[in-house]
Amino acid sequence: MSFKKSSTSLLPWLGIALVVIVLDQLTKSLILANFAYGDSVHVTPFFNVVRVHNTGAAFSFLAGASGWQRWFFVALGAVAAGFIVWMLRSHGGQKMFAWALALILGGALGNVIDRLLHGYVVDFIQVHWADKFFPSFNLADSAITLGAILLIVDELRRVRKGK
Repeated sequence: MSFKKSSTSLLPWLGIALVVIVLDQLTKSLILANFAYGDSVHVTPFFNVVRVHNTGAAFSFLAGASGWQRWFFVALGAVAAGFIVWMLRSHGGQKMFAWALALILGGALGNVIDRLLHGYVVDFIQVHWADKFFPSFNLADSAITLGAILLIVDELRRVRKGK
């Protein structure tokens, strides 16, 4: 496989990742510009827009660590991004799989950018029901979650075809 052929098939997927990054960073910039830390606006009976900072990972894992986690998660994001790009080069023709990877790539890099710029990830979507609050998240997290769901669906379809 020539470099030109693989880089051409890689471009649409990198484009999707770039759209995720741009939308993620745009929404986070709007939150940073218009909300003070801890501010919350009630939107619906189950949804608030908030401004919180997450120095940890999903569900604030390692948020209480002494600061080393910032660089650990930046390095982890960079390694994951490299692996995902490699996977996209190898499997760019598998549409659902590639969509999943592109969404995960964009989300991961969106959060890495936050860690590099601010030292934390800006979260602003808060879902709740009957005084039970799901941990706040952002568009990057949503893209990662959607990508993970697509990976599972893709694998289930692949297994079903193999039977």
